[in-house]
Amino acid sequence: MRGFELLLAGNFRELRETPGFFYAISYACALMISVFTSRRKISSFRTSLTLLLYLLTLTLGMIVSDYWKSIPVYILTELSVFFSMALVMYGLCELSSWEEAFYYAVRSFLLGEFAASLYWQIYYYALNSFALPDTFFMALFCMTVAYVFLFGIFFILEWRVSQGVHSLQITRGEAAEAFLIGIGFYFLSNLSYVSDSPFSSDFVGEIFIIRSLADFAGIALLESFHVQLIERKVRQENELLSKMLQMQYDNYRISEESVALVNQKYHDLKHQIRMLRNESNSRERTEYLDQMEQEIKRYEARFQTGNRILDTMLGAKSMQCMNEDIKMITVAEGQSLAFMNAMDISALFGNALDNAIESVRKISSPDRRLIHVTVSRQKNFLRIRVENCCDAKVDFKDGLPITTKGDRRYHGYGTKSIRSIVDKYGGSLTIESEDGWYRLRILFPLPATEGSL
Repeated sequence: MRGFELLLAGNFRELRETPGFFYAISYACALMISVFTSRRKISSFRTSLTLLLYLLTLTLGMIVSDYWKSIPVYILTELSVFFSMALVMYGLCELSSWEEAFYYAVRSFLLGEFAASLYWQIYYYALNSFALPDTFFMALFCMTVAYVFLFGIFFILEWRVSQGVHSLQITRGEAAEAFLIGIGFYFLSNLSYVSDSPFSSDFVGEIFIIRSLADFAGIALLESFHVQLIERKVRQENELLSKMLQMQYDNYRISEESVALVNQKYHDLKHQIRMLRNESNSRERTEYLDQMEQEIKRYEARFQTGNRILDTMLGAKSMQCMNEDIKMITVAEGQSLAFMNAMDISALFGNALDNAIESVRKISSPDRRLIHVTVSRQKNFLRIRVENCCDAKVDFKDGLPITTKGDRRYHGYGTKSIRSIVDKYGGSLTIESEDGWYRLRILFPLPATEGSL
């Protein structure tokens, strides 16, 4: 690296080291790619202001460090760049852990190194081969063209790879593995500046080739590692969603058998009570039987929505609500769910009601332990609403609530399962929490045969 006054004076005779000014621009562009591809909803003003301040601070720091050409200052500067990248990633992108922030910082840092080294190599070649004027403004123009091309390609690739992945949940071991890959190739690319070895050179052209190839190899290996992590994440989510779907369906089958057994017992007891009442005129016996009849009525399957699966799910969840002093009010046109298969219906309502019950369970006031379930048809659409009172603050990411449970890697799949079912039938999902209510709203387009009923 060299002083900024050399750039303004157009003094590029000593081209062995890339000026810190161009490194600062490259680091900031690489960080910008990570920021804009690792999250979906971004506050434009906050993000733009943070990145602009980061660029100005980084540029100033890199220029100042050019005045002191010593290895300790150089190492301290590079470490500051890396840790500041991790800090910006964690603050802007709402990542789940510091491990994930460090992981993205490694990728951004090495990408910035590669872009800066490749650009400077190309500029060096152009000066020697095409006799370009050796000025700061020519270097700035070439940098702009090179960076737009390079970072444009990387942004498109990263955006395509990251689509549909909301959080990688990087572990400490995975972050350490990425860090070792990054620091290994970074050390190899800069070896010619600190020592004489079989992997370094004293010739400027060869130094640039070694540096660019080493950085590119590191980028390729980190990208391959990144794709593997994404595939692992998608595979784990699909497996967990499949297990949850099967579990909810199994629960439905168990509930169906339990409700059928309870209904049979209810039917038998109702006839026995009627016989006892006819045989005795005792007022105490009558009061006792009335009380007994009221007690068993609570286990009667009262739901007849027109869909057997929905009836069973509502019946089972209604019993659970009664046992926990939760009031569930239901208005449902179950026949409108005919276009969905049994497993999807059981998983959709099972997860939605489980989440609602878990939320209401935390409310102490009896008047607010409420759950409303609505299934209605409106023209060619089916509307499903599951609403419950909620006193807790709910944070959202990518339109879904963030789980409040300890290990987030294995929780929060209830709402993800709901979203996958909604996407399967081409519907839309909206979840919001305001005014003391938690509202889950689903809108399905009805098939032509259903919508015409």
